[in-house]
Amino acid sequence: MDLTVGPNQYFWAADTWAGLYDELAQAPVKRVVLGELVCSKRLPFFQDRIPDAIATLVEAGKEVALTSLALVTLKRERKQTASLIGMEVEIEVNDLTALAHIPEGTPFSVGPLVNVYNETTLAWLAKRGATRVCLPPELSLASIEILATAAKSLGVAIEVWGHGRIPLAISGRCYHARLHGRTKDNCQFACEDDPDGLDVRTLEDQPFLTMNGVQTLSGSYAAMIRQVDRLEAAGVSALRLSPQSQDFAGLCRLYRDVLDGKIDADAAEAAILGIDPGQRLSDGFLDGERGADWSGRMAV
Repeated sequence: MDLTVGPNQYFWAADTWAGLYDELAQAPVKRVVLGELVCSKRLPFFQDRIPDAIATLVEAGKEVALTSLALVTLKRERKQTASLIGMEVEIEVNDLTALAHIPEGTPFSVGPLVNVYNETTLAWLAKRGATRVCLPPELSLASIEILATAAKSLGVAIEVWGHGRIPLAISGRCYHARLHGRTKDNCQFACEDDPDGLDVRTLEDQPFLTMNGVQTLSGSYAAMIRQVDRLEAAGVSALRLSPQSQDFAGLCRLYRDVLDGKIDADAAEAAILGIDPGQRLSDGFLDGERGADWSGRMAV
């Protein structure tokens, strides 16, 4: 089973953003998806760094793709989406409007924000040119197995969400801006202050969700560290790891060691929590129960 790094969901300073891909060039991952997924206002801060990041990754032997925006609402966003095809790199579609800019017969991949819930959708995307699909994180193992079987006959690789806060929703409103009493157009990039998103708690002060600009994420970090054997048996080709601010390259190495049988699940869980002791882990969606449930030793 391979490892894919998904696009960074957060707003980081340009040097930090570029440093991530310098590190990933040496990390044990096969594929890297980069670009802006969440908010087009963030893109100008690192846009000129993208060609160098691509070159660095390709030189290191990585497969590279560029993500589309998750929600296209403005004319300039349509133009940005259309310009992706000129980068001469595979496009990962995270909003189906991006297909309007991809010529028929051009291979592309599909990200986890597209609702691929059944074999008919999968077959339609494959016919349109999809060669790889990262399934939505909320699917159960039974559904993953059915889709992976169908994908094999279509020649489509299947990824699943391997680690990171799960993308739950995208909105036209900016929660970070509103929290600071600002409008979306005058957000002043409040999301930059929270490099892994801002935790949201209930009125009873229980952890709940995570705010990331216009995006809502899970409060816990979905982690398939205990599920790799089941996922591989189901026909999954790759796990997707979502960038985080704390030792992400180390996290990639940790998952590679688990896949290679160098460490067991208990050691991996302890190591993950060693990177960020405040991190809450979850893998409940896989068995069709609560997504926030965790099967590991630190379950509460």
